Amino acid sequence: MSNLPYKIRLYLDREVDFRKDVIVLDEGQGQYIAEWNVSETKPTDAQLNALSSQATALENNAKIDAKRITEYLSWQEQMEMIYKDQKNGTTTFKDHCDKVRSDNPKE
Repeated sequence: MSNLPYKIRLYLDREVDFRKDVIVLDEGQGQYIAEWNVSETKPTDAQLNALSSQATALENNAKIDAKRITEYLSWQEQMEMIYKDQKNGTTTFKDHCDKVRSDNPKE
């Protein structure tokens, strides 16, 4: 079952600690739930499959977020841009952020 962690996150409607709450394994035959250590009822495959399109969108957006992180400058450089923008009345920081976002749009 592909993107299983995203389906589980959607099913539970919260962040999940996949090191202790729900253990997902893939031993070459596809992902599966090895341990379910949360109070909510473990979902059926049908319940999880119903979340496929939402899970795909969530997974794709997570990849875009990771790409954006690599393109934003360091926090020190961003702070310098913000300072200079306020001092000079420019929009360098906003322009930089807009470019990163437009280059990596979310679904």
